Amino acid sequence: MIQLRLNLLLLGALLAAMLVSLLSGKVWVPPGDWLRGDLASLIILELRLPRTILAAAIGAALGMSGAVMQGYLRNPLADPGLFGVSGSAALGAVSSLYFGYAISALLLPLFALAGAAIGISLLAMLAGRSGSLILFTLAGMILASISGSLTSLLISLAPTPFAASEIVTWLLGALTDRSWDDVRLALPVMAAGMIALAFTARSLDALTLGEAAARSLGVDVRRLQWLVVLGVGLTVGASVAAAGIIGFVGLIVPHLVRPLAGHRPSAVLLPSALAGALLLTLADSLVRIVPSASELRLGIAMSLLGAPFFLALLFRMRRELA
Repeated sequence: MIQLRLNLLLLGALLAAMLVSLLSGKVWVPPGDWLRGDLASLIILELRLPRTILAAAIGAALGMSGAVMQGYLRNPLADPGLFGVSGSAALGAVSSLYFGYAISALLLPLFALAGAAIGISLLAMLAGRSGSLILFTLAGMILASISGSLTSLLISLAPTPFAASEIVTWLLGALTDRSWDDVRLALPVMAAGMIALAFTARSLDALTLGEAAARSLGVDVRRLQWLVVLGVGLTVGASVAAAGIIGFVGLIVPHLVRPLAGHRPSAVLLPSALAGALLLTLADSLVRIVPSASELRLGIAMSLLGAPFFLALLFRMRRELA
């Protein structure tokens, strides 16, 4: 009952935040003008509405991915970026910018999704068939290191300063000028990934007792690993394809909802998705109304929010271990 109330509260707050997002911007558009068919309605329907939907979807995807990762690795500091899938997706997008294939609006996200798919495959190959958490974590770290190094190499070898600037700007993460094409491309992929992550719920609960105990309770560790890899790969890959790298959502959100939802991993999944959508929708609204010559990048805003939270979390854990 408590969890139902929490989910309804988060859902109501999310709907209110999405309404605020439609109102946010340099130009004030009264709700009465949203469907008049003039320039004001075009701003709402073609610019702000797809951007708002993407912000909510990406926040939900990253929030649920973070909750699953923390439950799977039994590590409160785990984040979707740890697997290296986000780095692989970013490498694919950067490759499209480097080689000049990003002329079409759809090519860059397609390259990012292809990079994420390659990252998922490499992660599964490196982790092997044992289902070991240690091998899985090491494989993710290796993949993240390789993709990060190759991305830095492409930036340093960019053919023109303009290309390097475009790459760096995209990597900062933003939802500026997103359209319905981006929504149609990213939303189904993120939805498929979240469905895969939802199937891990009961196995994650059993895994809290330890890997050996989970096996004795009938958990197929290899199947669980594949669901986690597939789910995180699809959600994170589609998120990076749509908005670039946006960090800390998957780290912050599970910690915020866990005291309210309970400490069972399965109880945290849906609240983390709703809270992630709420957080990113509010953050995207904020970057649009901050007075500045150019719009603050969403990835930078989340880093400014996430870094202090991360430090506070580390200090709290150190006090608990002392």
